[in-house]
Amino acid sequence: MEEFTQRQKKIGGVLQQDLADILQKAATDGGMRGVIISVSKVNVTTDLSVAKVYLSVFPNGKGKELIEGIRSNTPLIRHEMAQRTRNQLRRMPNLEFFIDDSLEYIDGIERSLKREEDPIKEADLLAKRKKK
Repeated sequence: MEEFTQRQKKIGGVLQQDLADILQKAATDGGMRGVIISVSKVNVTTDLSVAKVYLSVFPNGKGKELIEGIRSNTPLIRHEMAQRTRNQLRRMPNLEFFIDDSLEYIDGIERSLKREEDPIKEADLLAKRKKK
């Protein structure tokens, strides 16, 4: 596991707040009403050149479509972020967007513990659980 300096954590927090605001506003303006986008985590590299942004999207079915749109508009998002953080950051890091599926993973574990999904009785569930 990577260790982050205090500066990396602070910059990640600033980016997380502003990105959440920008992305949610863009989704509602883009006609995607009822879609909730939250920035669950932002990891910044030690040289502050790259920021990995993990997004949670509700409903889950819209996630793939939404992340493709966000990735195609990354230069515009980066420019907007640079405008917002111009007094806090000298250079805006490159943004890389990923879907955070930890909530789905936790939900799957809870269903397994409650015996809603039993892999012994339903053998096809085991194939879904194997890492690719």
